[in-house]
Amino acid sequence: MYLYQNDTSTTGAFNWGHISSHDLVHWRHHPDAIVPSEGDNGAFSGGAFVDDDGTAYLAYSSLAIDMETMTGGGVGIARSSDRHYDHWEKFDSLAIQSTANGITEVVGKNGELVHAGSCDPSNIWKKDGMYYLQTGNLCVLGDYGRSADSPLEARGDWTDLFRSADLKTWEYVDRFYERDRSNRWTEESEDDMCPSFLPLPLSRQGGAPSGKYLQLFLSHNRGCQYYIGEYRDDRFWPESHGRMTWADRAFAAPEALTDDKGRQIVWVWLIDNLDDETSFGWSGVYSLPRSLWLGADGTLRMAPVDELALLRYNAKRFPAVALCAGEKFSLDGIDGESCELRLTIAPGTAGRVGLQVRASPDGAEATLLYYDAESKTLVFDSTRSGDGGWKVREAAPFALQASERLELAIYIDKGVIEIFANERQAIARRVYPERADSTGVYLFCEGGTASFETIDVWEMMPSNPC
Repeated sequence: MYLYQNDTSTTGAFNWGHISSHDLVHWRHHPDAIVPSEGDNGAFSGGAFVDDDGTAYLAYSSLAIDMETMTGGGVGIARSSDRHYDHWEKFDSLAIQSTANGITEVVGKNGELVHAGSCDPSNIWKKDGMYYLQTGNLCVLGDYGRSADSPLEARGDWTDLFRSADLKTWEYVDRFYERDRSNRWTEESEDDMCPSFLPLPLSRQGGAPSGKYLQLFLSHNRGCQYYIGEYRDDRFWPESHGRMTWADRAFAAPEALTDDKGRQIVWVWLIDNLDDETSFGWSGVYSLPRSLWLGADGTLRMAPVDELALLRYNAKRFPAVALCAGEKFSLDGIDGESCELRLTIAPGTAGRVGLQVRASPDGAEATLLYYDAESKTLVFDSTRSGDGGWKVREAAPFALQASERLELAIYIDKGVIEIFANERQAIARRVYPERADSTGVYLFCEGGTASFETIDVWEMMPSNPC
């Protein structure tokens, strides 16, 4: 599913588009799953769930009935049971009715009045015959948690948990998790929206669950991030925290699923980061699908799904290259606008080692992707990527162990660039090269010597008609 603004709408309402794939690469379009109907103005984010009998359910943010006063709306549910989930039917009444925009007043477990979130529902899950979902807290945070005198429990990220026996009547349980109020992980200004809650497998290929769960979410000011922890007693207990974007919020809203192999796979909305998002006549893309799993050290592992190899053609392997400080090496004869690169690098004494991509011959325009040994970071430098977009140097925490090789997987798709390092870290951004000759790919090394031991490049076949 994907959220978009239908050009035929006279109210600016949002629909849920629907596509499906057998291989995560080639996609077919279905009729829209959720559209504006009598009593609502379309839908914002939500999640999906398939019950034991094969019926699929979508939990979604039902937009306010009166857009001027922002009244009405809440969390809605739609269902479908036909073979290809082409036809969806909204429930007659909302699962959670808002009493204010994105907020509903409920009674807490001790009889107290609670302002709970009633927007951005997560995926539904089932446990011991009951259905559960969590709701995002942006609206509650905005109204009750941003003042200087706001109580600590009203600040920062959290979600609210609801449950139901029949998917129609929902009761408030409690907060689903509490943030670390010492600000060790997140800031008081951050919210939790577009939450996704799924078990983490033990391997890239899925298989057995690890016993740990992953809470993916969007903070509107800091982008995509996650907690890893335990799920017990109808509550999530975070044990660690990580981010998937560091310089800004360009890597934004996650949507994840568990497939039939047990893999957890996530797509993330890549923000255009342009002054005018309509300048190309369309707006918004997903990142490549990532497989997520729990490493032996208890930290998150990530890698592009194996199915992306279906797009490879015109394979080319370059001989090993050793570079000294300040040297560059051009990977000639490849399509620098659309390719996959796999490199194994012995970083040696280099302070920085990596690639320039979407680079002009004179180097005036280039995107830099590299490992910084001194700061122990993976870096995506878009300060010279073109006139458009956010010009930032994004640095993600990443440290190589002694004698460990740097294993890079890089995908270039016109203005979308993604880099994965050793299945432990990744950065994805959109860039906007201006020059027609900004198609070069160069290896580089600074502050010492490094050896590029394997260099494999494939062109990428378009996955759909273009």
